[in-house]
Parts: sequence; structure tokens; C-alpha cells
Amino acid sequence: MMSMLRRPLIAIALGAFLVFLIARFGAAASAPEFAAQLSRQAPGVIAEAGGTPSVRALFRSPRGYPSRHPLLVGGEPLDESTRAQIAMAVGAVPGVGGIRWSDGDMMAQSGEPVFRPLHCQEDVQALLRARTIRFEESSATMDIASIGLLDEVATALRPCLGSIIQITGHTDSSGPEPGNIALSAQRAAAVRAALIREGIPADGLRARGVGSRQPVEGLDPTDPANRRIEFSVIATEPIRPTPVDTPAPR
Repeated sequence: MMSMLRRPLIAIALGAFLVFLIARFGAAASAPEFAAQLSRQAPGVIAEAGGTPSVRALFRSPRGYPSRHPLLVGGEPLDESTRAQIAMAVGAVPGVGGIRWSDGDMMAQSGEPVFRPLHCQEDVQALLRARTIRFEESSATMDIASIGLLDEVATALRPCLGSIIQITGHTDSSGPEPGNIALSAQRAAAVRAALIREGIPADGLRARGVGSRQPVEGLDPTDPANRRIEFSVIATEPIRPTPVDTPAPR
């Protein structure tokens, strides 16, 4: 009697396993085509949302496999509002899943960013009024004295974890502006990396460089005091990503 009962159960189990294998291999076979389809749609919606040609959506996983969860790259110079519009536009493409930016923001953001006088930002600004994060001349290498200051900055930022922390690098106007922008971006990236080593989560840190176009108010653009790092704490609401287990309409 028991053996007779087992046979149908074994047959059902084998059938279910075969269905699983067929679905798994079928999905794997169609993944490259579907990712390519999303890649073709993304440039148009990015352009409509105000993105520059340098902003791209890469539909592949960190290991290089086709994915419907895009990595947005090239948006570092854009303001928060434009980045939010781009993320929302890409997220609205049917079949697109969760979105992340290459410079650290793991969730796409929606709506106008809300700047609030958060206490942690005020603490950081107070630290940097008296001292400056300094770098070796024409280099993105911080000097030794700044390492201790950065530890204090990390401590001040911890109460704001969960928000987006914008790190902006500035230079004076000596030298060609393309080089200034590149150097300021490298310095901001170096500060971001140092804060990550201090235990600040990478997914909330964003770095950008603006060169010499935003000098300190009242200072001559050539004044070396314009060489600085600034921090902004931005509170935003995440959009709802497309559920990863919802198949895209075909």
C-alpha cells in the first residue's frame, strides 16, 4: 500500500522539478534579450528627464549578467532634482526593477529634494569653520593632519545615517577649469572613500567636483581658501521600485 502511494508522489515531485528547470532555463535564455530591450528604451527617457548624453543606464548585475535592475552612471555633475527625475523616468519603464546610482545612492529618489537644517550638518560645518580638509598640492592625497579631522567629521555625520550625504569638492581658479573639475572630483571621491573606511555606509555617500565655479562668497576666485570640501545632508523619499518578482509585460 505504501509503495503504491509513493509512486504518484515521486511522479508529482519529478514533474514539479522539470517545470522548475524549464522555467529557469527559459528565463535565462530570454534575459539578455529583455535587458537589451530595456537598454534601447532607457536613453530616450533619460534625455526627456533632463539627462545629458553621459548619463547611461547599464542593465547588468555586478557580475556582468543581464539584469533589469539598472545602474545609472554619469550623473555626478547633475543636481538632485534632475537625478531624481531621471531615476523616476527609468523606473517607470515597464519591467525595470530597483535602481541605483554608480556613485553610491542605492535607491532611486523621487520628488524634489528637501534640504533641512539637520543637526549633523551643522556640526560638520562647525568643525570645518576652524579647520580644513587639506590635500597635497595638485593631488587627491589628503595630508596627515586632515585624517584626524575626517574622523571627527564621520562622528558628526553618524546621526544622519539614512539620508544622502553629498560631498562636494572645490578648487580655486588657478589652472585650466577642466583640470580643476577633475581634481575637485578626485578629492571628493577620496573623502568619500575615507568616510567609508570610518564606517559610514557607502550607499548614502555621494561625491562630486565643481572645480572653481562656486568660490567662497567674498573671496577672489584665485584665493587658495577656495580649495575646500563641503558637506550637504539631503533628506529625500525613495520611490517604490518595480517588484523584482513581477514579470514584465511582453
